[in-house]
Amino acid sequence: MKLVTYSKNAVISCGILSGNTIIDISSAQQLKNPPWDMREILERGPDFLDTLQKTLLSKQANPVKIPLENAKLLAPIPRPGKVLALAGNFSEHIREASITRGFKLGLSDSTRQTTVPRPFLKPSTSVIGTNEEIPWPDYSDKIDYEIELGVVIGKKIKYANPEESLAAVAGCTIVNDVSARSAAFKEGRKQRPWDEFYDWLNGKWADGFLPMGPYLLTSDEIGDMQNLDMELKVNGQTRQKASTSQMIYSVADIVSFLSHIMTLEPGDIIATGTPAGVAVATGNFLEAGDSIECSIEKLGTLTNTLGPKPGKFYTPLSNT
Repeated sequence: MKLVTYSKNAVISCGILSGNTIIDISSAQQLKNPPWDMREILERGPDFLDTLQKTLLSKQANPVKIPLENAKLLAPIPRPGKVLALAGNFSEHIREASITRGFKLGLSDSTRQTTVPRPFLKPSTSVIGTNEEIPWPDYSDKIDYEIELGVVIGKKIKYANPEESLAAVAGCTIVNDVSARSAAFKEGRKQRPWDEFYDWLNGKWADGFLPMGPYLLTSDEIGDMQNLDMELKVNGQTRQKASTSQMIYSVADIVSFLSHIMTLEPGDIIATGTPAGVAVATGNFLEAGDSIECSIEKLGTLTNTLGPKPGKFYTPLSNT
């Protein structure tokens, strides 16, 4: 089942995408107290997903149907409670970062049995939907792309082992972990320990730096999450091409690990890491107006463009 959040005539609602038609959920008279957004759907639990499918996709149902061309798809979960992401979950990406940038991540020579995932947080304001413009922030002149499998949590989970953690996954979507690879405020700054790390982390936080979509595909229709082809194109040219089978840590491993650090809740998003081919390794950074297409098998294509480059960049403490 493909679940979407969409807007039509300035009204935001949720629905099931069937072909080129959106079946509206919030107006379904067959449901008692129908939900109004995706997080509410997920909070009602896996059984409610089954109810949605059986009720709204049955021949007897008569819900409101909207042609896809008459609506705008938003991010499946426009404001997640938590957005978590993994650094260095593909060996080739770690290797390219080490060779071209000198990043000593220390993971490429270790097996997954002797290391642990490296998660970080992104703000919910970084989330935008497909076909939306990615704003170019005024603190970096080098913008990068990163296709990733986005895992959507469907029920509260804490201290889970890998075997049971997949039961907490409602489904998956595509995310693009856009990254600012330079910091305009480095000029004239006194270098301190950890500055490079925080520059890298700050580069993940800009508004619109986590395009997501076009829909959430429920786990029952995905099958094996560790066997999905991935491809990112910029202006039609392939930049990244891999498979989720190459991930160092599987979805089950990641969810389990994170559940021991914090409680995971319905609607939380986990970006599971990017493969090789990013611009920081090739030097082929994004330009204003570039079209970025992220495709993952079964999950469709997420398309965005990069907005105009700022005419002036931010310099903090410039008046002191």
